[in-house]
Amino acid sequence: MTTRVNEEALPNIIEVTDLEDPELDVYARLTENQLLNREDPARGLFMAESPKVIQRALAGGYEPVSFLVERKQLKEEAREILEQCPGVPLYVAEYEVLRELTGFPMTRGVLSAMKRKPLPTVEEVCRGARRVAVMEQVMNPTNVGAIFRCAAALNMDAVLLTPDCSNPLYRRAIRVSMGTVFQIPWTMIGVGQGGRKDFGLTGNQGVWPEEGLRELHRLGFRTAAMALKEDSISIDDPSLLQEEKLAVILGAEGDGLTDRTIADCDYTVMIPMSHGVDSLNVAAASAVAFWQLGRK
Repeated sequence: MTTRVNEEALPNIIEVTDLEDPELDVYARLTENQLLNREDPARGLFMAESPKVIQRALAGGYEPVSFLVERKQLKEEAREILEQCPGVPLYVAEYEVLRELTGFPMTRGVLSAMKRKPLPTVEEVCRGARRVAVMEQVMNPTNVGAIFRCAAALNMDAVLLTPDCSNPLYRRAIRVSMGTVFQIPWTMIGVGQGGRKDFGLTGNQGVWPEEGLRELHRLGFRTAAMALKEDSISIDDPSLLQEEKLAVILGAEGDGLTDRTIADCDYTVMIPMSHGVDSLNVAAASAVAFWQLGRK
């Protein structure tokens, strides 16, 4: 069970005394897919970790359901955040208890379960955008988070993901992104088609690349597939910087972009390599591509 206490004048503090308490399932026993809640996406949750990341989520309009906090954080970095959220349950324990509960060391001693929001359409995300990053089949949450951080830092205006990418609101992706996933507009390609807003869980074959590339072209974007092919142009080709609107498309770890995607793009672009290296990790490649192609 849990016990409510009045500690440090913060409201709704609940002392963690029973690790099996169902109230703590969200932190201890639910998987990322269970949090996503594919059967009822409107009730989906995600985990934001660390005060900085949680603050960025709050600034992005996300609503906290509860907090899990190491006791010392009540007087430290998390204090200001917790004071912004009166009435939200605040579960508190010592570090060792929280480590046993969650199964991992909590960054800066704070977690927050937060409500997901309906995703916008591609058109809504790309409105006013000049440079857009697109991920195709990027499955590693670490890479997804790193690409978001690069996109936010290096002049991308929005991020699009194909339906089979790892979800950007998985805990590890959020943490690696340092919360930039809450600062740059993004959506899953296929959301909102036919008037539906289904949180990116379309399951439709043909959404990408056919419909996705068609939509980007309709919105005025030229498309650049990042791939090492014989007919690739160099990333410093002047024609790329001259494009008013450009979508930079990055492929899966290992296999890269599909042949169909490459064939349907306006450009195939390569990052020149040296010392016999044949490719970069997709997150490293995104940093190079965004820095070069996002320059104004």
